[in-house]
Amino acid sequence: MASGNDAHTGWMQRLATRWGVSPARVLVILLVFTCTGFTVLFLKRPVVAWITGGEQTLVFSVLYYLLILPVYNLLLLFYGAVFGQFRFFWDFEKRFFGRLFGRGR
Repeated sequence: MASGNDAHTGWMQRLATRWGVSPARVLVILLVFTCTGFTVLFLKRPVVAWITGGEQTLVFSVLYYLLILPVYNLLLLFYGAVFGQFRFFWDFEKRFFGRLFGRGR
């Protein structure tokens, strides 16, 4: 049976291999994803209140989910730059949008 440390090394190594980075960079990249997700989470409530006056309507919900994609991706690039991983996230964004718009690899 594998120990907890082996399982930790396993998923970390799989991500490192998939992304073509060192295991230490995997942690930094995961930190960037975490910061981006928390920022989007914390911004939603004040943005909803500011735009709708506190009432979340169906129209706002639809607009929010349409607009969150570009905002999330811009924040991802911002945090990527802050943590020294801009190149990784720039390449990540190009692959993501290439797949989204049918030009994926």
